[in-house]
Amino acid sequence: MSQVWNIGYITRQQASVVPNTISIIFEDEPVTFKELNDRVNKTANYLQSTGLQKGDRVAVYLQNCLEFVYVYFAVAKLGLIIVPLNLRLVGRELEYQLNNSGARMLIFHAKFLENVNKIKRNIQVDKDKYIWLPGRDEDVPDCPEWAIRFHDHYPKFPDTEPVLKEQVFLDDPLGIIYTSGVTGAPKGAIVSHNQTFYKVISLSGTGAFGIVFLSQLPLFHSGGLFISLTSCVGRGMTMILRQNFDPVQFCLDIEKYKANVVFALTTMWRLILDSGKLDEIDRSSIIMSLGGGERTPKALLDKLKEKGIKVSVGFGQTENSAMTVLSYEDMERKPGSVGKAREWSDMWIEDVCGKRLPPGEIGEIVAVGPKVMSGYWNMPKETANAIVNGVLHTGDLGYMDEEGYFYIADRAKDMYRSGGENVYPAEIEKILYDFPRIKNVAIIGVADDKWGESGKAFIESIDGKPITKEEILEFLKDKVSKYKYPSHVEMLDEMPMTATGKIMKVALKEKHGVRLDKVD
Repeated sequence: MSQVWNIGYITRQQASVVPNTISIIFEDEPVTFKELNDRVNKTANYLQSTGLQKGDRVAVYLQNCLEFVYVYFAVAKLGLIIVPLNLRLVGRELEYQLNNSGARMLIFHAKFLENVNKIKRNIQVDKDKYIWLPGRDEDVPDCPEWAIRFHDHYPKFPDTEPVLKEQVFLDDPLGIIYTSGVTGAPKGAIVSHNQTFYKVISLSGTGAFGIVFLSQLPLFHSGGLFISLTSCVGRGMTMILRQNFDPVQFCLDIEKYKANVVFALTTMWRLILDSGKLDEIDRSSIIMSLGGGERTPKALLDKLKEKGIKVSVGFGQTENSAMTVLSYEDMERKPGSVGKAREWSDMWIEDVCGKRLPPGEIGEIVAVGPKVMSGYWNMPKETANAIVNGVLHTGDLGYMDEEGYFYIADRAKDMYRSGGENVYPAEIEKILYDFPRIKNVAIIGVADDKWGESGKAFIESIDGKPITKEEILEFLKDKVSKYKYPSHVEMLDEMPMTATGKIMKVALKEKHGVRLDKVD
């Protein structure tokens, strides 16, 4: 049987070891580790009083706030399962995830009341378990009569450790994190307590007691909840947290709190640079900078380096986060790589028959290790397709070099064949992201009389002005083989995006991936 231990022990342990150390500073309000654990216990005792039992799902539809943190660790202590909902979800998307997860409780901010009210009749949340929080926004609707005010109840409960009716084990589910649904209905990846502990251990290089960690990622995001928050609390760091990301405030917080570790996604780093605020602050406290995404343009990282910020990037999935890491120094030596496998991840390349491929050959990236998800919630078929004999099939195509560095070619479903040659759109997209006026780009394969298939590039420009096919081809000259050049270019006012900010290629294929009778 798995060990009796869970993520909820983290706050209890830190409250004992470093009770007066600042754990979180949210919107300039400091919370010590003892205060954090006391409030987590109050929340846990309150949740327990509502009749929730081990294994029940608690959906959280909240902006970044301290209550989100309390609920997360309280859920962990009780053996409940947290379901963080993306704040961009509305209507059917919101309804789907609530019903698919079977959430018994929904905790939401007042600003999202209208969204909840529209789907209330169609979701299975218990009638007495709609929990309302005012949030920090002004002019928000008051609590409706069918919901319960969180702050009217939780403060009344004791701050002692909750008495459990059932033990919580390492292998028990901690959360259900939904994929972005790029290729279909979102799938709920089940994250266990054990997997989450290994993520904390895997990110131990970010530091421990005395380190100030700045991240403004949303807590509904895996990077915000597991990589940032859980690692910070688990290693005794002080986390600087804001309700929303603001590039100017991010820079000001670096200086104000003398941040040692800063974490931002690629789009966030771009906005931080564009704000110009980095040039006006003292950045000398930074000892580590983290970023994300295999599509992070090197030009962006070079601009940050000029300001003394060397960003390490990584690659991961909802199903297995923090898979690889690449330092800025390695980026110079290994351009285009996403790095080597991180601690507690064993990765390799397989062909369609499951045979390991040698360095340089493209196949599917597969992985094993304690950070791999337990499966997809209520989706046995999809789970069986993703995890075969204990091996996670990522759906990403790539190759590995002689030194063990990985390179992403593309998603398996996005590859197309032109003139008998495999073309991986991500390779070309990555290059085009360095084109000065491109904001977003997506390439799909479309029918072609001569070549069977050819590429069509959909482009959203930064300034809203058109970018010609000729400009694109000139930019790609000598960077990729000509058979990889897109034969068609179409400008879009706005790219179709998922709730997590990923381009929905499935929407482009449905609307635009039709047979073209002639090449432009």
